[in-house]
Amino acid sequence: MNSKQRKTLEAIFLRPTLSTIVFSDIERLLLACGALLTEREGSRIKFSTDTQEWHAHRPHPGKEAKKYQVEGVREFLERIGVRP
Repeated sequence: MNSKQRKTLEAIFLRPTLSTIVFSDIERLLLACGALLTEREGSRIKFSTDTQEWHAHRPHPGKEAKKYQVEGVREFLERIGVRP
């Protein structure tokens, strides 16, 4: 995990939840944590590990993740044992 991914991880775990995190940074972080990315229909994507899954829609037209997406990825990271 590089320094930008560490900053993204720290931003995900901040309270109150931020809505300024770029979604592609979240994708890169999850890939660095060992999750597999599966492209779905349209803007849908799925990240999976051996035991956990997280489904999301890539935001459009904006590039920032919504608060509920940041909270969802925070829960996914906690389930797979990743914390800042």
